[in-house]
Amino acid sequence: MKYVITGGAGHISALVAEKLLAAGKDVTLVGRNPENLKGLAAKGAKIAIGSVEDAQFVKQTFAEADVVYTMIPPNFATENYRAYQQKVGNNYYNAIKESRVKYVVNLSSVGAHLKNGVGVINGAADFELLLNTLTDINVKILRPGFFFYNLLSQIPTIKAFGIMGSNYDGDIAVPMVDTIDIAEVATEELSTLKFTRHSIRYIASEELTASQATTILGAAIDKPDLKWAVVPDAQLKAGMLQGGLKETMAEAFVEMGKAVNRPEFLADYLQHKPVFGTHKLRDFAKGFALAFNAQSQSAAK
Repeated sequence: MKYVITGGAGHISALVAEKLLAAGKDVTLVGRNPENLKGLAAKGAKIAIGSVEDAQFVKQTFAEADVVYTMIPPNFATENYRAYQQKVGNNYYNAIKESRVKYVVNLSSVGAHLKNGVGVINGAADFELLLNTLTDINVKILRPGFFFYNLLSQIPTIKAFGIMGSNYDGDIAVPMVDTIDIAEVATEELSTLKFTRHSIRYIASEELTASQATTILGAAIDKPDLKWAVVPDAQLKAGMLQGGLKETMAEAFVEMGKAVNRPEFLADYLQHKPVFGTHKLRDFAKGFALAFNAQSQSAAK
């Protein structure tokens, strides 16, 4: 079996590639920067350097694969985020159709079942719909909860305003996940290939409210009184634009936050709750504290 793993040296893809290589699999890793992939190349990975926005590159890379792991990498520079997601999704879809691929494991997201109105998740939902049309290929959709490491984006807010926050209610319990747990599930699915036709698997390390997460991270950085604040949509968008995000990306994050406040956002997840992974936010909080302190030291220089 020949495997193609998209996502390069990303938090999940690199771990998946490493685990598959350790199991003796034939792995091609897709990425933009060969320097970031040297370690995996040394462990036996074949490296395909190029952009997943390049349809011909994707077709060539997928051509001889039996199994592919697909994920749409974030792109904070694009002027139209959903259009970018759709372009990459279409490239994957066309390449899979024209290849010998028979198994696809795709990284999507909780909330994708709504198909629209979920901001940055919209493009993941679009690609799920495309994959659903591939009736002769076995597809496993992975829908993880909110990534722990995305909480690192709260560090500037803590430093500037002494709070954590977004535009969704701090008392809504949501699935949250460590990327290590995602990589373990993805590797299991890719290694065993027990899935047939089309199926979905949710992934979570635990369920926490934003307020609970704030308390855990606050304790780790010696700020036990740290609180979660609900930020008005317009204020949230303005802050993201000031921070350098493009208009469509800022709007997508605002829309996602608004979606979290709706009961239907978690409806499908709650019907198919997974067994929780082993890595908890209290474990991640140690790394969060290191990042927080490193930024504090950098700002002091």
